[in-house]
Amino acid sequence: MSQVVKVGQMEIRYLVDGAQNGGLGLFEMKVPAGAHVPPPHSHTNNEECVYVLEGVLRYSVDDETRDLKPGDWMSTPRGSVHHFSNPGSETARTLVMLTPDIGVQFFHDVGALAGVGGPPDRVKLGEVMGRYGLVPAAPRQASRVAEGQAVS
Repeated sequence: MSQVVKVGQMEIRYLVDGAQNGGLGLFEMKVPAGAHVPPPHSHTNNEECVYVLEGVLRYSVDDETRDLKPGDWMSTPRGSVHHFSNPGSETARTLVMLTPDIGVQFFHDVGALAGVGGPPDRVKLGEVMGRYGLVPAAPRQASRVAEGQAVS
């Protein structure tokens, strides 16, 4: 049975927790309308692929930003700075694959920070991200990725 983890207003439902065996992980992610999460970051050890099931997800990888609609996907190579948001008026529902997986515990840890009211403590968030090999983007990279224009 899969479990749902709340991270702020997002919902993560793990389908395959690959962190248990160092393999591929798969989860469904629901991103509410108007959400701008997470902060631009890269993964030291993981590759990621996002496939949209419903709604629109604006996804940025390095210098490319696209509005992904149902059936569209985009991958993030290891070390690439990426970010996503939901510019639409309805919840976006996606499947996310990570290899190797960071695991459901990451989302429990981040969710605990996001659930305290107000924005999460950036230092504590950075510490949690670092434990799982996520690297916040440098300010110049972050602004370039977060301000990308949709091209699809």
